Amino acid sequence: MSETFTGEIHAMIKGRRIVLGITGGIAAYKAAELTRAFIKEGASVRVIMTKNASEFITPLTLQTLSGHLVYRDMFSPLKDFEMDHISLADFAEILVIAPATANVIGKIASGIADDLLTTTVMTTKAPLLICPAMNQSMYENPIVKENIMSLASRGYHFIDPGYGELACSTEGYGRLPDIEDIVDEVESMLTVKDLSGEKILVTAGPTREPFDPVRYISNYSSGKMGYALAVASRRRGARTIMVSGPTSLPVPKGIIFIPVKSALEMRDAVMDHLAESTVIIKAAAVADYRPSTRSDSKIKKEKGPLTISLERNPDIIDEIGRKKGKRVLVGFAVETENLIQRAREKMLAKKMDLIVANDVTQDGAGFGYDTNIIKILTPAGEVEELPLMSKYEVAHRILDRIRDIIRSR
Repeated sequence: MSETFTGEIHAMIKGRRIVLGITGGIAAYKAAELTRAFIKEGASVRVIMTKNASEFITPLTLQTLSGHLVYRDMFSPLKDFEMDHISLADFAEILVIAPATANVIGKIASGIADDLLTTTVMTTKAPLLICPAMNQSMYENPIVKENIMSLASRGYHFIDPGYGELACSTEGYGRLPDIEDIVDEVESMLTVKDLSGEKILVTAGPTREPFDPVRYISNYSSGKMGYALAVASRRRGARTIMVSGPTSLPVPKGIIFIPVKSALEMRDAVMDHLAESTVIIKAAAVADYRPSTRSDSKIKKEKGPLTISLERNPDIIDEIGRKKGKRVLVGFAVETENLIQRAREKMLAKKMDLIVANDVTQDGAGFGYDTNIIKILTPAGEVEELPLMSKYEVAHRILDRIRDIIRSR
């Protein structure tokens, strides 16, 4: 996944212990970038290289980037760890093999442990992420496919290789997955799946209400808060659907994404998926009004003022509140004054289980920022005030409250 917003979207990696296994494929050179990405996110990284991997990238490169000795030989003199394959296996909170050749996939599938990497794989109790990278014909070989399916059925995690030009001057599937996609998958694997089994519907972004083919009424919403909620809920195990108005943000991987433009389109998309949802989070900034008429051609500039008549858009969250049943409903209140009072009135009127309130006059809060300052209100009168934090952290705090509501029922 390309980064959907700046901020701490890889918070679960910080301080974690990652063992990175590198095998002998041309994509081994990308392991340097992957190591750097893990270190940048605050992880502690130990690198295991196979003998063939050392033909493509030097151990010194990985040692310099990781800040630790690189492990290659099961029978080398003792260094940092007493018995490398045992200590590395115990050290790992997650083991990542990138690139993973057909050879190492086959050995792991067959239970072969004839070098430091495969011995560590057989010894560790940590989750294993395998990132295949090889020639397309090799990747499509039935034996390789069978080995991957066998390992996946045993709980090993895989990322599909990328498509593009390969080292053998052919084009197809076989490239090492994007570094950001690997980091994102590691983040997801390290995140507790406390929302597994839930189906969370998130709305995000602004809506656009056109009054001619080239102009529209909208607002300043960037969609960052809604996208952070979608990413966090998916990582916590929920089946996630996001209905989003127009934004400049890339679509997060692993979710069902429904793009819309207007408030009417958003209303229809939300209602289409309401029945299957157990949680609805209305983070979109939906326009309250739309032009009552739309010109089929561009309105030309004339002398004097232009008058546009507006009519009310449907109140989506009010409609959900009347139909929600046992679903958890969370809304947002964006205000410039009387924040708590107006947020509470909105929450009670729309039958919400929580409302997230923020004053957009505060620096670092509201539209466009990567951070937010919020207050979470409940119908029982509780008000939880949170300090300035990234929108991804805010998303997890909101999801924590949703989890608690689900568990209490």
